[in-house]
This record gives sequence, structure tokens and C-alpha cells, in this order.
Amino acid sequence: MLTYFVPRGTSLEKISGGPGVEPPEAAIWIDLVTPTVEEDKLVERMVGVSVPTREDMAEIEVSSRLYIENGARYMTATLMCRSDTDAPKTTPVTFILAGHRLVTVRYDEPKPFALISLKLVRACGPSPTGESVLMELLDAIIDRTADILEKNAAEVDIVSHQVFEPTQKRANRTLQYNHIMRSIGRKADLNSKVRECLVSVGRLVLFLANEADGMKWPKEFRAQLKTMQRDVQSLLDHASYQSNKITFLLDAMLGIVSIEQNNIIKTFSVAAVGLMPPTLIASIYGMNFKQMPELQWDYGYPMAIILMVLAAALPYYYFKWKKWL
Repeated sequence: MLTYFVPRGTSLEKISGGPGVEPPEAAIWIDLVTPTVEEDKLVERMVGVSVPTREDMAEIEVSSRLYIENGARYMTATLMCRSDTDAPKTTPVTFILAGHRLVTVRYDEPKPFALISLKLVRACGPSPTGESVLMELLDAIIDRTADILEKNAAEVDIVSHQVFEPTQKRANRTLQYNHIMRSIGRKADLNSKVRECLVSVGRLVLFLANEADGMKWPKEFRAQLKTMQRDVQSLLDHASYQSNKITFLLDAMLGIVSIEQNNIIKTFSVAAVGLMPPTLIASIYGMNFKQMPELQWDYGYPMAIILMVLAAALPYYYFKWKKWL
């Protein structure tokens, strides 16, 4: 899908592109979403730069993500996508600054793009350019990432209460522990994706800050880039803290499960030790040797029963006295 954004007074007009649609020369933002080969070639002829393929955007080395080619700045960042679902993911997005025109290439729908397109269609600053649209997008991306991180932190706190304040009865604890372990895994996965996004955006912002002088950007853009760098760094610190907290919760949960298992094993061990003396007594009097005086004694059976009860009770009370139970 190909979309053009053209300045119209105090806003941007959104024009859908495609076969048979003449590209508007005044467009300052060209948005490519899962583009076809024809759309790629159309934008390349219009802007005069090559559009990277999906395979090119998936490269992870910095030199393949942040570079200058034919006077155009190519910047690829990994952004969060579908963070409100049970299957959050990251997707690469390429920003191309050619002259005063911005080209974005993406294969998914990160929420900041929808928010900024709606905002700019309603109103935008005077004399909008591709640079100003890029700054709006980056600002929205950082804000959105911060919101995701804050929501995940709040949910991690809920999981923390579930770990250290279990409310379920013993019979239901297995189900509760399974739920907690899955929750911890999901929070850790989302937090790692957020950190990946922040690292990628931080590199992009640093690249732009270094190129700002060569592009002769105004002071307000440079100041905004510095603010973005500070925001990204603070969010990275918070994400690292959350990662440590999630790791602690995982270790604590595994420790609690281990304690529960040890308690169960201890109960069986104590029961086995308690039943050993009665079993020994019963085995002795079950040997049926002829020369066993107690077998001919009238009180032999009651005496054997009493001995077995005492042999089972004495270890039990000894363990209770030692506080092993």
C-alpha cells in the first residue's frame, strides 16, 4: 500500500497511491506498507533513491541499518508491534530522508504511524517538511514505547504480589504456579522486545544527531534530538531494572516451587521412617519360628500391636519436638 501526504494549509492531505495514480510532487511523506515491486519502482523514480527490500531491512549490523547513499540518509529501526495482544512482536521500519522528503518502508502496523498520520491530517506546524514528520514519528515511537514499558511494569508488580502472597488453597497451587510462570515468561519476552526497540531507536537518534550539522537542521530539532537521547537512555535504564526484577521473580518462583516439593518429599520421608519400626516388629512376629515364646502367650497379639503403635508414635513426636514437621 502506498500513501502520500501533501501539505494543504495547516494540515497534510492523505492521498492513496497505486496504479494509475499520478504521484504528487509536493508530497513530503511517502508511506510504503508492504509495498509491491511496482510501488517500489514508482517511489524510486519519484524520489531518486533506492528502496530497501525486506531482507535488507532485516540486517542487524549497524552499517546496514544506518548509512548514507546518494545523499539520502537511510535509517532502519526495530519497533514494537501488537504489544496489546498476547503475541507482541517487533518489526523493522526504514526511514529515508532524501532532501526534505521522508519515505517510510514497513511491513506491519506500529501504532505510532496511525497516531501521527491522524494528527498531521488534522493539523500540523507551519511549513511542514520530511524532517518535521520524522521528528513527530520518533517522538511518538518513544512515547509509545514508554507506555508499553510502564504497562508491563505495572503487570510485573501484580505478578510479584501473586508470587509472594499466594491466595489459593494448596489443592489449587499447582494451577496458580503454572499461571504465574507463564505470566513471568510473557513479561520477560515483552521487556526484552522493548529493550531491543529502545536500543535500535537510540542508535537512530544518535545517528541523526551526528548528521544534524551536515543537514543544517534548526536548533529546535537538535535540542529535540538531545531530549530524545535522554529519554531513550532513561527508558533503557528502566527496562534493565525491570529485567532484573523479572529474573528475581523467576528465581523466587522456582525457589517456592522447590520448597513445596521438599515439603512433600519430607512428608513421605517422615511417614516412611515412622512406619519402619512397626514393620520390623510385624516382620519379626511373622517369621513363625517354633521357639518364639510370645507366639504361645495369651497377651502376645495385644503386646505386638502396642509395640507397633509406640514404635510409630515415638518417632512422630520426636520429629515434632525437633520441629522437623
